[in-house]
Amino acid sequence: MTRFEFLRLMFSGAAGLAIAPAARAREAAPIPDSPLSIPGSYDFWFTRLMYESGDWDVDARMPSNLLDALIQYTTLRVDPRERVLPLADARMLTQPFCYLAGHKLVEFNPDERRNFERYVRAGGFVLVDDCNHDVDGLFAKSFEQEMATIFGADALKKLPKTHPLFTSFFRFDGPPNTAFELNGWGDDLVHEYLKGIEVDGRLGVLYSNKDYGCEWDYDWRNKRFLAEDNTKFAVNVVVYALTA
Repeated sequence: MTRFEFLRLMFSGAAGLAIAPAARAREAAPIPDSPLSIPGSYDFWFTRLMYESGDWDVDARMPSNLLDALIQYTTLRVDPRERVLPLADARMLTQPFCYLAGHKLVEFNPDERRNFERYVRAGGFVLVDDCNHDVDGLFAKSFEQEMATIFGADALKKLPKTHPLFTSFFRFDGPPNTAFELNGWGDDLVHEYLKGIEVDGRLGVLYSNKDYGCEWDYDWRNKRFLAEDNTKFAVNVVVYALTA
């Protein structure tokens, strides 16, 4: 089942996903025509997932920064407010995009585990960020164990640099580095990869040890002082999630 089919089951109606022509012409990769967008007031909203075991409420300014990037570079109708739902709440099953992050233990309870699996297998998309930037840290080890329990020991795999994610809007040669990697935060490594879980050839879980949440955790109004907008990759992630 594709993401579009998933959304079609969850929502009624159809429309097109519109991408800003200027951005497309300037530096974006071609984007596939979309047969569906979410009906109503918005094409996209950001949903953060709460889970009982850890510190889910991290990087408080990251969502507004990501949403600002979508408003700048696309013509998606974007809800400017972050939405927060418990992973155990069945309402998360109808979200087009979910975010899960933290530093501490990830140990889903039965309801959380059931919803996570059902959502991903049905066509949902979850961006998961390890705020420790540490492949041997508590978040990384416990989250990876959860994924092995739910999807199998070999389900979480490194994404090749040719993956469509890296050209879904802007063109990247692979996952962009973060300042935290370059400054020696966490495990003092530059991770040249992202990992993911595919279901029926579709990426349902995108997992990062690069700490993008902290990288994008600043007031969106300060973005104008950057030599290069580091939230462009967030646009790729969302566009891929909505069109793959």
